[in-house]
Amino acid sequence: MRFLRPTLVLATAIAGLPAADDLQRVYSKIDSGAAAFRGLTADIKRIAHTDVIDEDDVETGKIVVKRPKFHDVRMRIDFLEPNQKQVAFSGNKADIYYPKSNTDEEYDLSKHKDMLKQFLLLGFGTSSQDLRNEYSIRWIGPESINGQPAMHIELTPKSNDMAQTFPKMELWISDATGMALQQKLYEKGGKDYQLATYSNMKLRSDIADSEVKLNIPRGAHHTNPLK
Repeated sequence: MRFLRPTLVLATAIAGLPAADDLQRVYSKIDSGAAAFRGLTADIKRIAHTDVIDEDDVETGKIVVKRPKFHDVRMRIDFLEPNQKQVAFSGNKADIYYPKSNTDEEYDLSKHKDMLKQFLLLGFGTSSQDLRNEYSIRWIGPESINGQPAMHIELTPKSNDMAQTFPKMELWISDATGMALQQKLYEKGGKDYQLATYSNMKLRSDIADSEVKLNIPRGAHHTNPLK
């Protein structure tokens, strides 16, 4: 049996190679997508899972993302079901507008700008180097999301602040576009999570500023919950 040992050692070494090769393929796809990325529209389904009661809070809607400059990502999400609300991110500011109560909540996220930056990195026009600067990345494997081939990776934040909020994340990167088809963020404790899945995605370079701003009518009640 001794003659088998070198063969087994070689086989074990070779078995460890594909993960590195697959990660390089992920990085290449992300970078090729990021180079041309200016914006997108898509349908979104968001699930917030609470493990202790085994309950899913499900929201569906539309998302618009615009990147006028490489590190300037602006985003708007219109949640339509079950409760309408509009969410927008721009710079260090976030807005949430609730049409039923005609209330706009404004958030100054300057104190959390590093965490916001990392959150916005997750799969829309970011470079692989930016991801590697902020996260340790592990290859999980190929999967299909809504019939679309994807590359499944796991991210562990290097920032202690981010790790305290979301200690682990998963991305499913489209083989076709290099964009995220799905994102899963595990909350502290590892059992509760937020899962966002994107469908009907269209890459666009003509998104107007108005498409990523909220439609807040005159007379809306404005609040600043963090003040």
